[in-house]
Amino acid sequence: MIDNPNWLAGIAALLAGGALGTVFFAGLWWTVRRAADSATPATPARWFIASLIVRTAIVLAGFYMVGATQPLRLGLCLLGFVLARVLVLRITRPNPAALAPSASPLHSRGKPPCA
Repeated sequence: MIDNPNWLAGIAALLAGGALGTVFFAGLWWTVRRAADSATPATPARWFIASLIVRTAIVLAGFYMVGATQPLRLGLCLLGFVLARVLVLRITRPNPAALAPSASPLHSRGKPPCA
């Protein structure tokens, strides 16, 4: 077992970093999808700027609260943030079958589409 009584605080910092990373990267994913559906050309820029400011403010405030006086906690929080990035990227990855072209009768016989 670990003799240091601060291991619980380290785990909490790691989880807090994961939560901050999830908020940041899931918010970015949501912003991209929302901006892609915008009707006017100027709206996506507004979405991206507003989202960047809000997401960055949340993450900076969270990092400050978790690791302002403890470099180890700050590092664990950053590790959780990066791990959340990996998790959000895996969850939001598009389905490869949805990106593949649909099979038409020409393709199923092996003929090229231009023949």
